[in-house]
Amino acid sequence: MKIIRFSQNLMFTNRSFKQLFDILNIRDFSLWSMKKDPDLESALSHNRRWIVNNQIKNIILRYPNQVVPVNFIQKKFKTLDLQGKALNWLNKYPCCFEVFRENDELYCQLTKRMMCLVEEEEAIKEEQGPVFAERLAKILMMSSNQRLNVVKLDELKRNFGFPDDYLIRIVPKYSEMFRLINYSGRKSAMEIELVPRNPELPISYIEMSASKQNTEPRFSCSLPSTWIKSWEKFHEFNSTPYISPYANLSSLVEGSKEHEKRTVALVHELLSLTLWKKMSVIKLGHFRREFALPEKLNVLLLKHPGIFYVTNKYRTYTVLLREDYNGSKLIDKDPLVVVKDKFGEVMQEGLHEYNQRGRLSNLEKRKKRGIIMPKVEKKDKNVEISEEDQVGHSGRLFDPEERKRFYKILFEEDS
Repeated sequence: MKIIRFSQNLMFTNRSFKQLFDILNIRDFSLWSMKKDPDLESALSHNRRWIVNNQIKNIILRYPNQVVPVNFIQKKFKTLDLQGKALNWLNKYPCCFEVFRENDELYCQLTKRMMCLVEEEEAIKEEQGPVFAERLAKILMMSSNQRLNVVKLDELKRNFGFPDDYLIRIVPKYSEMFRLINYSGRKSAMEIELVPRNPELPISYIEMSASKQNTEPRFSCSLPSTWIKSWEKFHEFNSTPYISPYANLSSLVEGSKEHEKRTVALVHELLSLTLWKKMSVIKLGHFRREFALPEKLNVLLLKHPGIFYVTNKYRTYTVLLREDYNGSKLIDKDPLVVVKDKFGEVMQEGLHEYNQRGRLSNLEKRKKRGIIMPKVEKKDKNVEISEEDQVGHSGRLFDPEERKRFYKILFEEDS
């Protein structure tokens, strides 16, 4: 009897596990039901080195006199999920970091070119104070009670380009627009609230575009003409009047077509306010209650492939606005995006210089040993070289196991 009961329990357990496995498979399948777009997949690619170097830059800027002992950066390598020697990493980017010795200790500081970019970025942030204030006001206007939790908003501050000290830099400066409230006294309960409702601000990106073209506000579709069924569904959805994301929700019935229309408009507007016109679906879902988003947000996004592109690149689900990209290129770049691109160019220039020195040094060593190197055919310039090819086998950062852990921080920096 015991053997029979054990076998029955085992069958039940296996059946339960199979059901759970099937559910997970169905969810994964539903999220992957959107056809991949190679150009947009490329647009979502993050430069892993850029992320690390940006974090090292911030460490240096926060340190007294902006000169950091290399040993201090070595200790921070663990938090960056990096292995190896910090000195070797810093030497790879001579255009970004300057390493020098003083009193038998190695120190690091930013190069003059990097400091110029830092100053340029700070100048842009100062100039864009009114832009940040308007952006923040619009985000608050779309929330159900025109206020948002500070801890939650911090998760998305870099998506919108807000400086780390936006609570000090923006909120007090525009006290006629914002105020901080905390009814419970707990730090995690602090909220930003919009004080007055400015009638000139609640104009969405869709409405502004329609006004310039002197047309009715409508969504645009960026799908190939061969996607006939998707085009038909889009035209059916787009045939009903546009509902502003700033419209009052009280008159809309949850689950209705009007409510869906307003939700799509809200997600569209939020993405339009970001720097790279994209956002993590998981982080967006954290505001489900504040923005009255559906529980199955991914299902809603996948229903509108002409407007949104959803992918799980790097195992992080991301939604992107199709209309703001031409191939893999962002059409209109925010001034902050432009200066961040300059940082990437300086970084790549330094890496190229480092690699060239390494190749020349290896050639000299081989010549001295009398080793004749065979001629290598030049690669087509149009062929993109992966980061794994650039690093080679000397670094462990992009080994499969290291990469898995490193991807966890990819969407916690400037997206």
